[in-house]
Amino acid sequence: MTSRHRSATAVTALTCGAALLGVVACTGLAAASGSGGEGDLAGESAQQISDNALHELVTAQSLRLRTENTADPTKLDLTLDRAGNCAGTISRGTLGRIDLVKRGDQVWMKPDAAFWKSQLPGSRGTAAADTFKDRYLHGTTDDPFLQQLSRACDLAGFQRQAAVPEHPPAPGATPAPALTKGAPTVQDGTRVLPLTRKNDGATQTLYVAIDGPHYPRKLTAASDHETGTILLSDFGRPVPVKIPAPGVTLDISALNEQMQGT
Repeated sequence: MTSRHRSATAVTALTCGAALLGVVACTGLAAASGSGGEGDLAGESAQQISDNALHELVTAQSLRLRTENTADPTKLDLTLDRAGNCAGTISRGTLGRIDLVKRGDQVWMKPDAAFWKSQLPGSRGTAAADTFKDRYLHGTTDDPFLQQLSRACDLAGFQRQAAVPEHPPAPGATPAPALTKGAPTVQDGTRVLPLTRKNDGATQTLYVAIDGPHYPRKLTAASDHETGTILLSDFGRPVPVKIPAPGVTLDISALNEQMQGT
């Protein structure tokens, strides 16, 4: 890495797994009716259940979002709200991890040593890891680097992406296969009903909570031996308000100084 721009590009790569959100959440297609054990979902078609779950998603004021993709080490674990606040982690396995806190336009980020060493070659990475060890870099979204990083906190953007309808098939084209109900199962202690569509070797499944509000709880997409997963939980829970203490915080300008010094 020779500049903060390269760092920002690397962080953008960390967040790319969130794009799966819109792909899977918009699978509201007609389907056959299901069997028992579905609670009040038993009388609804898969399309109705998918539509209602999508409504719960796009109107949520806050939630926890976790993603992973077997084609990329990127993982997100963020609690975020429609005001743009968030707290959690962005990681790329051995390539490093960033702890992230955002309140309004204020952003704190704490990359680990593996991140700095994967982004800066040789002694430069070691020096950055030592300089910023256990420290948060703090600034506002006016800073291009922090602005790029904090895009992962955009719940409203995720919701807009999820709400975009799928393109209808062209005239004369074969309609997409119907979404079908599966057998009720349990995900993270919550009873869920899977809704699945298979098309051209790809499988998309939306798991909807059976009891209480019918939130979408898990979304998966599998194709060519690769799988992407999104877990959704903690709907309506506030983002944690704790921010890093001044004693463990450095101004983002310290990153500029580090880059100029190297």
